[in-house]
Amino acid sequence: MKKLAMKNRMNMVLFAALGICGALAIALPASAQIRPLGTQYYENQYMSNPAFAGMGEGLNVNLSYRNQWRTIPGSPVTMAFSGDYRFEKVGVGLTVYNDKAGLIGRTRVMGSYAYHLPLNGENKNLHFGLSLGVMKENLDNNNIIAEPDDALAQRFNQRKPFIDGDFGIAYTNERFTIQGALPNLSKFLQKDELNMIDGSTYFAAMSYKIGTSLDVVSIEPKISFRGAKDIESIWDVGTNLKLENNILSFMGMYRSDKSSVFGVGVNYDKYFIQCFYTSQLAGDRMRTGGDFELNLKINLFKPEK
Repeated sequence: MKKLAMKNRMNMVLFAALGICGALAIALPASAQIRPLGTQYYENQYMSNPAFAGMGEGLNVNLSYRNQWRTIPGSPVTMAFSGDYRFEKVGVGLTVYNDKAGLIGRTRVMGSYAYHLPLNGENKNLHFGLSLGVMKENLDNNNIIAEPDDALAQRFNQRKPFIDGDFGIAYTNERFTIQGALPNLSKFLQKDELNMIDGSTYFAAMSYKIGTSLDVVSIEPKISFRGAKDIESIWDVGTNLKLENNILSFMGMYRSDKSSVFGVGVNYDKYFIQCFYTSQLAGDRMRTGGDFELNLKINLFKPEK
């Protein structure tokens, strides 16, 4: 009986650890799963919509690192890689996304196909994109305060990677962009009781460019909407400001969860470096210490003009 009671207590500890991870995502709607990387707003929109694979010229490679909620033990850490290229009307891409929050780790590897359809009129295009790949979730057994052979932990990690996908569409012209995406398509087909966090269910955005890269200053206001199951939808509004030839860029977005993200970027030859800071949630919510993000974009094989 004593051994059984101890086993039950250990299971309760494990459930509590998993519950904390889920509770953090619910208490802070802009979680690691819901809050986009800062670079996804403008410089690497492919990460949030597969229709943007091959949208730019040449081969675009992005490397991102983000540390969220630094004052909380086990705070989320995200690392991401993406690469996309265009062959005439077809774009292809690859993304690798890894994040860890507390005991829960996730790795997502996706390949993308996009078709860019020219419409009547100069620089008017309709874009379709589909991503397909696998998602793997795991539990950090080394940091669990429980028996090594705990059945619940073993059951969580014994789950096989599952197939996942994203679908996206976008319309663009010389200045205007409107887009929509359905991420995490696997959630429409299955329900996993051990999945602690429900990911995004939809994404939509509109932006308008004022000025060009040849102007001394150009800006691109944007508004976006993101939804997630059992979590109130979040909207973002802000703008991206660039100096002549995109040498410097400054970005600011305000979110409906009362957080804000600010970014600054420097362009040099084929390299573009961006740093982002996201303010903590305001009001009486948990004080998280804010997020820091670093992104490196490399543009290769760009056609000579």
